[in-house]
Amino acid sequence: MMALGKTGIIHIYASHNDTIILLTDITGAETLAKCSGGMVVKAQHKESSPYAAMKVAETVAQKAREKGITEVEVRVRGQGGLRSKSPGQGAEAAIRMLTRMGVRIKTINNVTPIPHDGCRKKKRDRGKKH
Repeated sequence: MMALGKTGIIHIYASHNDTIILLTDITGAETLAKCSGGMVVKAQHKESSPYAAMKVAETVAQKAREKGITEVEVRVRGQGGLRSKSPGQGAEAAIRMLTRMGVRIKTINNVTPIPHDGCRKKKRDRGKKH
């Protein structure tokens, strides 16, 4: 039987402006590693690109290996709320890079917050009713 390593949770926040990856322990209370698109690329308009997401995932995967974490649950999140419900283009690239770096992914969940008739949209988004 294979010896199981430690398990962690990787939170991927992928908006259309940035990609942020956070590694926590299994409870989600203690942050073990954190990296964002702005930390790996110089140009601001490239923070949300798949390349930046891959570099961010590579950094987090290396830190996970240092901490002894081999298995992870991935939680992907878009902006949500009244904004875009779909994750940005960096989410898929980040997950691909995590597997390439040898991190074993147990599950992938989409945890984008969806309003249930909550806040009112901006005036320009509400539209005219005829």
